[in-house]
Amino acid sequence: MILTELLKDRTGGPKIIFPEGNDDRIMAAAKLIQERKIAQPILISAEDLEGVLTINPSTLANLGEFTEELIRITNFSPEVSKNIVLHPLYLGALALRLGYVDSLIAGCVFTSGEVIAIAKQIIGLKKDVSVPSSFFLMDIPNYHGGEQGKLIFADASVNIDPTSEELADIALATASTASELFNWEPRVALLSFSTQGSASHPLVDKVVRAVSLAQAKAPQIALAGELQADAALLAEVAKRKMKEAGQVGGRANILIFPDLNAANISYKLVNILAQAQALGPILQGFNKPLSDLSRGVKVEEIINIVSILIKGLKS
Repeated sequence: MILTELLKDRTGGPKIIFPEGNDDRIMAAAKLIQERKIAQPILISAEDLEGVLTINPSTLANLGEFTEELIRITNFSPEVSKNIVLHPLYLGALALRLGYVDSLIAGCVFTSGEVIAIAKQIIGLKKDVSVPSSFFLMDIPNYHGGEQGKLIFADASVNIDPTSEELADIALATASTASELFNWEPRVALLSFSTQGSASHPLVDKVVRAVSLAQAKAPQIALAGELQADAALLAEVAKRKMKEAGQVGGRANILIFPDLNAANISYKLVNILAQAQALGPILQGFNKPLSDLSRGVKVEEIINIVSILIKGLKS
């Protein structure tokens, strides 16, 4: 089997490669994605799945282009590269880098750290992006704020304790995501336990500096901070706590959390207590569209993530 010949067919819509093709949830999602004609799923798996294109690395021939590209990127020896290229994550990432597929989704079996490390190495980051990051699209029942009941939370899976510079880049990357994927007008709140000087602490200073850096880089984006969550989401609170509510106070549709503790705890609390749908984590800042998956991801969530990535490919 020659991989390049398999992947050259561009009929069937955008190609999404799944390196974890043996996982039951991935297989079930792939069948539905194919049946609903959302995209063309490609599974990397030792098992065939009826109706879905499946690639078994152990039976592949003529991987020269993939091996040469890996050597060029990494300077690994040819002998080492011939083995590494058969690893599902590397194989999927190289297929994406070389343009044989349009997106990659992984993370329900491999760790987020593995997915991100290989994506950084093979796909690379966009120009002027210092760190990769991720977002969750939170669809919250009976919530009328944000963007028709939806909010974007970032970064909830990648950066444990971002610096001010990294936090600024995360805010701007997420604003671009909201605009490109969802056609939102971004209203970005950088969150803290302080609202515009109500408390003094080095953790607050970090967010204050991030706001200043982000505003200097992209003054056209509606962005405010440091803000407590209630000032970001409730107009009446924003009027009381902020010097000027502006476009963001009480109306934020993007919440940027100061660290992974706050972000991860918050999205899971909203997911459980408000019965919100948490779609993600979807990675951002890379040269090509790709997504991480949570270990507990459900089949329909995988399908929804594919639909989100497809929007980005069409924009």
